[in-house]
Amino acid sequence: MKKAYQKYLDHLQTKLGIVYEQEEKIELAAIWVSNCLQQGGYIYTSGTGHSHMFAEEIFYRAGGFARVVPILDEALMLHKDASYSTEVERREGYAAQILKDYAIGEKDIFIISSNSGRNTVSIEMAMIAKKKGAKVIVITNLKHTSSVDSRHESGKKLYEISDLYFDNGGEIGDAAVEIKGLEFKVGATSTVIGVSILQSIMVQATENLIHAGVMPEVFSSSNSDEGEEHNEALIHKYKGIIKGL
Repeated sequence: MKKAYQKYLDHLQTKLGIVYEQEEKIELAAIWVSNCLQQGGYIYTSGTGHSHMFAEEIFYRAGGFARVVPILDEALMLHKDASYSTEVERREGYAAQILKDYAIGEKDIFIISSNSGRNTVSIEMAMIAKKKGAKVIVITNLKHTSSVDSRHESGKKLYEISDLYFDNGGEIGDAAVEIKGLEFKVGATSTVIGVSILQSIMVQATENLIHAGVMPEVFSSSNSDEGEEHNEALIHKYKGIIKGL
């Protein structure tokens, strides 16, 4: 009989197989990202609730691109009022209020992560980004999103609005491990798998740029002496342009 942690790791291995099945999409997304950066565009990224971690994952990160703009609205995150964030992510018009401060354009990529893909704010963000000409990439849970109704007036789910979407292969409700004696499953998988998808796109985009003869602007570790000096130059260049840097 396997222990709970072994069952969880088995689930992750299975779901990583689902990531491999989306190789063509990863390569296409990487082409879009590398083209975006070659053209002077930015990678905008957002997520509500726990999905805001995806925006932080590629922002100001060792080995990550400098031209990443995370949209981190406190009301949609968990550190201030977690239960309130659930209310806000369903609010019509809130996305437009947030995005009015961001100059999203045709050269840009907008990556939105949402496990359920049903809530109004993420759906409206995708709609606004597309209207402004940006390519929209979505990471979602197809099993979950197919089991629920959209909370947006259009009736659409997030993946239906995207230019390209990825399935994190998660369970309905995200948690994957059953433990005898407990009514609900434990062990969410969306973050681990979603980050694997996201970082796969970024590293392939980096290789694409190198092959094109373009040296990408990438942060190093600020905890190394050489990296700190390198990062300071990037921070000086983009401070005031990238919100939160």
